[in-house]
Amino acid sequence: MTIRILEALRGQRTPTLPVWFMRQAGRSLPEYQQARKDIKMLDSCLMPELAAEITLQPVRRHNVDAAIFFSDIMVPLRLAGVDVDIAPGVGPVLGSPIRSRQDVKNLPTPTFDDAGMIAEAIRLIRAELPTDKTLLGFAGAPFTLAAYMVEGRPSKDHLRARALMYSDPTTWNTLLSWCATVSNLFLRVQIEAGAQGVQLFDSWAGSLSRTAYETYVLPYSRRTLEEITVPRIHFGTYTNQFLDLMAHGFEAVGVDHRTPLDEAARLVPDTVLQGNIDPALLFAGQDALHAHALDVVRRGLAAPAHIVNLGHGVPPTTDPGVLTELVAFLHDIEIDKLTEEE
Repeated sequence: MTIRILEALRGQRTPTLPVWFMRQAGRSLPEYQQARKDIKMLDSCLMPELAAEITLQPVRRHNVDAAIFFSDIMVPLRLAGVDVDIAPGVGPVLGSPIRSRQDVKNLPTPTFDDAGMIAEAIRLIRAELPTDKTLLGFAGAPFTLAAYMVEGRPSKDHLRARALMYSDPTTWNTLLSWCATVSNLFLRVQIEAGAQGVQLFDSWAGSLSRTAYETYVLPYSRRTLEEITVPRIHFGTYTNQFLDLMAHGFEAVGVDHRTPLDEAARLVPDTVLQGNIDPALLFAGQDALHAHALDVVRRGLAAPAHIVNLGHGVPPTTDPGVLTELVAFLHDIEIDKLTEEE
């Protein structure tokens, strides 16, 4: 049986396009709202039966080709002993933001002795997930974790984090090393329990220059991959200026909706691409969405293989029916005919 996403991650094209969506499990689904009613976000991530149920909901509803493990990039911080919570309407909030060398020294030694609930959730998902679907694990990349830890809450420009990076490289490097260890441990727990591929999210890396990314961030993202034995996808937003650096060591790179896939393919010619339907088109009507999705697919033909996704996550106000219909439309595209036309 063909597992489309795993085939694509090996650089092989399948007759039917593989499709999944970032944030496909969550606020856009009424069944998610019902399942998580009155339960805090991080608590829900640490309840195996609930996390498994939420992970599987979009697979049942939309027929996407991958389930991505329902969790949050803050979960490994909590498992490592950091005081963090997700405040409704705000996002991640740390009890004690990292502002000094001593703060970094005071971080707990990263161990995941109490991560059994993560492994149990993965096992529950794999037991129910159809055999032609893929279970993807994930983690936050070290820079994105560090940005939250230094700012103490979400930030648009990450000024404190970038200031620490430049003013005290030694402290910054120690912090990024700690974050790389935490993300690596989180990925390994998921893989050992049955995750078949992983995605590393570097949501805030686009705030950096190419030089800053290469000097202060990339070595730690690569360290996160140590002993990772399954296919890997690397995703960030506003990262066109160093997409080639992000692709190194990964089977696939996610491309946001700002960079056409044929342009991305020229930047990383030997790398599988993932993306990059503009989430705004989910609200533009079927004709506009289909025309845009087909254009994305055509441009994706320039890559060795293409996993269709959005250029970012599913917006919470998305009509679930639009996503279900979009998956069906994408699955009906005959890639052989498109290739002949090209």
